[in-house]
Amino acid sequence: MTVPAFVKQRPGAPPGFFEVEAAGLRWLTVPGGVPVAEPLEVSADRLSTRRLEPVAPTRAAAEEFGRRLARTHEAGARWFGAPPDGWDSDGYIGTVSLPHAHAPTRSWGEVFADLRIRPFVRAAFDQGTLDHRETEVFERICRDLAAGRYDDPTERPCRIHGDLWSGNVVWAADGAHLIDPAAHGGHRETDLAMLALFGLPHLDRVLAAYDEVRPLTAGWESRIGLHQLHPLLVHVVLFGGGYVSQALATARAC
Repeated sequence: MTVPAFVKQRPGAPPGFFEVEAAGLRWLTVPGGVPVAEPLEVSADRLSTRRLEPVAPTRAAAEEFGRRLARTHEAGARWFGAPPDGWDSDGYIGTVSLPHAHAPTRSWGEVFADLRIRPFVRAAFDQGTLDHRETEVFERICRDLAAGRYDDPTERPCRIHGDLWSGNVVWAADGAHLIDPAAHGGHRETDLAMLALFGLPHLDRVLAAYDEVRPLTAGWESRIGLHQLHPLLVHVVLFGGGYVSQALATARAC
């Protein structure tokens, strides 16, 4: 019997564009974790996954998603910034290149500054979207990150989706599924902050259930904006416009 498939195609896709997505989906597939859109076939310009039929989300499904997401994160990663297992190059977030750390790193703050903020600030400056004065707002955050201001030695590298906005959560009859990852070793609060960035149905229930399985670190709410800087800067690079003021306001509040 033929498995119903969803096919994404991009003729002339950059090297590894679909291959790293498939590697991320396989890496995120862990016992008890959030189900993913199963990769069926991958090539340089095409990826097919098992088709998911969306349904309306429920509070019960949201709670199960929260519990399962905690287990996905608990599966861990080799180090902060590590690519998914089976992949040894950089990745993508949306259509933008996403740097990976290809050797053990000193701290999460260092990785977030050097691989998640600075490359996108530089890209936005090079395209004329940010000026020198605006780039310094983000550089201040990077200095604080590198100095360890936001590091918590109890937080180990987690197996994160990396682009977990609401559009990459598909609610199906058997619960939530993950699609379109930018998977890497990261901080679990990054996934949670991205769920909040553009709104997720029943997010309060997701977070409460997550906290039951893997309690959140005190003060995590105050760090939501910090973790949202990366996706906001990706949007600055891709779309400019109102995302510039939103990213700057978020950075100034950190």
